[in-house]
Amino acid sequence: MKNNKNIRSILAFAVTGLLLLIVFFIAVNTGSLSVSFGQLLKGLFVEYDADVAAVYDLRFPRIFISMLAGAAIAVSGVLFQAVLKNPLADPGIIGISSGAGFAAVLITAFAPTLFFLTPLFAFLGGVAAFLMVYLLSWKGGLSPLRIILTGVAVDALFSGLSSAFNSMSGGDRTGVASIVEANITQKTWEDVGTLFPYVVAGLLLACIFIGECNLLSLEDKTARGLGVHVNRTRIVISLVAVLLASISTAVAGAVSFLGLIVPHVGRICVGSDHKRLIPFSALAGAFTFLAADTLGRTVAAPNEVSAAVIMSVIGGPFFILLLRRSKKYGN
Repeated sequence: MKNNKNIRSILAFAVTGLLLLIVFFIAVNTGSLSVSFGQLLKGLFVEYDADVAAVYDLRFPRIFISMLAGAAIAVSGVLFQAVLKNPLADPGIIGISSGAGFAAVLITAFAPTLFFLTPLFAFLGGVAAFLMVYLLSWKGGLSPLRIILTGVAVDALFSGLSSAFNSMSGGDRTGVASIVEANITQKTWEDVGTLFPYVVAGLLLACIFIGECNLLSLEDKTARGLGVHVNRTRIVISLVAVLLASISTAVAGAVSFLGLIVPHVGRICVGSDHKRLIPFSALAGAFTFLAADTLGRTVAAPNEVSAAVIMSVIGGPFFILLLRRSKKYGN
């Protein structure tokens, strides 16, 4: 039985990795300019090629932002679900992403010279949103349903405020609008450089707390009996989850349901052990976001549909299905 699980996990990682490579090459060639795989490699590593240089400057930043943000949001969802003991938790649904996005919008709209501090303010906005959800949901304990309902309200609050500032800024496709609408069309290598170190740090921290995530799935008394400081561990892991969701929102905008769908698929493919679930969710999250962004670039070409819209169209029915299939969320 254990060998079967290991084979299944290896197969899931291999298939997802292969799908990511396929979608990566499709994304590279989505648009008016296309290059072959050999031409791409030659232009990147051997000699200058004008077509490859154009693809490198215009499409690669968007592709890497999609993968980094997708991995971060998916792992953030895994961590939130472990901390809150709620498989419906998602940084987009419970308002973390919108809180971070609102903080990023404030900096972009009123203090553009402090743009380099946007990740920090987005993190603080995400922490504020998480505290609001946690405190307003507490009523002698945490109910999964109360968390979701409170999160929806907090998400609506911050999303409304962000939209208001977007309207005040004229509703253009840069700055505030790119955050509110999760538009990554005009992202550059500078944005990749902003996102990369935070995502890598957050993913490494998530891997460090793999054991604690597994223990949090037990009853609190049992976890304490095993030497775990439950409340402190929840706070620390929550901060890591907020970091991953917030920095992704600051660069790629607020995206809902990605942190819900990917962990559930991950549990089906590799099981509930976070030793496998976290790295698989990072890989599958990168694939899912990149696939959604690539689909959004092609479905209404030459116009584009935001990856956030694609995820909402897919994630909404998925969320309803989970609610209908699980009786305990009616408590």
